[in-house]
Amino acid sequence: MKYAERKTPLVILAGKEYGSGSSRDWAAKGPKLLGVRAVIAESFERIHRSNLVGMGILPLQFEAGQNVESLGLTGEEVYDIPELRAMLDRKFANGRKLTVKAKGADSNAKEFSAMVRIDTPQEILYYQHGGILLYVLRQLAGKA
Repeated sequence: MKYAERKTPLVILAGKEYGSGSSRDWAAKGPKLLGVRAVIAESFERIHRSNLVGMGILPLQFEAGQNVESLGLTGEEVYDIPELRAMLDRKFANGRKLTVKAKGADSNAKEFSAMVRIDTPQEILYYQHGGILLYVLRQLAGKA
């Protein structure tokens, strides 16, 4: 809650089948309300991945063989994804992999590639608008 009060953007680091067994849409609404901007996982439960996009949360997937442990991530890093906006604007014309930069408190930086798991053209629009609700509201207002 302190991160949410400070408006600190958060990233969730996860393992395999992130979102499995969840109550689907609430499992994406809760993180959104807490300020989560991205989830980087080994894999996603199919519907949950879509619900994350619908809430404006970016689903990223580690490359095969990579995970939190192999990359030495602690979750205390500051994450940056500088190529994201350009990639979405190009509608993935140059691929779906991008570089994630993780800077630790000791200023040591790590870089790794991740796959953007926005899987349909419609999901690109939802994400660009901050989620499905904002997309629909902007359409109703004639601004989407």
